[in-house]
Amino acid sequence: MTTSGLDTFGSTLQKTHMWLNDVASRLSLDNRHQAYLVLRAVLHALRDRLTVEEAVQLGAQLPMLVRGFYYEGWTPTGKPLKWHMPQFLAAICDSHPLCGELDPERVARAVFKVLATRVSEGEIDDVKHVLPKELRGLWP
Repeated sequence: MTTSGLDTFGSTLQKTHMWLNDVASRLSLDNRHQAYLVLRAVLHALRDRLTVEEAVQLGAQLPMLVRGFYYEGWTPTGKPLKWHMPQFLAAICDSHPLCGELDPERVARAVFKVLATRVSEGEIDDVKHVLPKELRGLWP
């Protein structure tokens, strides 16, 4: 058992730290808190652009802790939002305080690279399939 008393919590914490470290590394961020802010911003923008079914299928592949902040504040009514590139990038920028320092397109590309390496290829293909061509171009 881990110090939390449950292996499940220790495991998701470890996986979440790996995700955050990966995001931080790709964006040269100073700490995991900054990585958390940009990961959450991109995940929320992506979630809101996906169909409800696809958003849930993607969520099922995220580590439990990441899944929690992925669904944080989600209202599936009226989804997907029919955003194209400008609206998608604006949603990312509006959701994190590092917007003035980090290009939202660079942030999206970095997070999508992390998703592509940590989520099944089939699920990533499904996600890309429901996005417009311009947003699919942000994926590796």
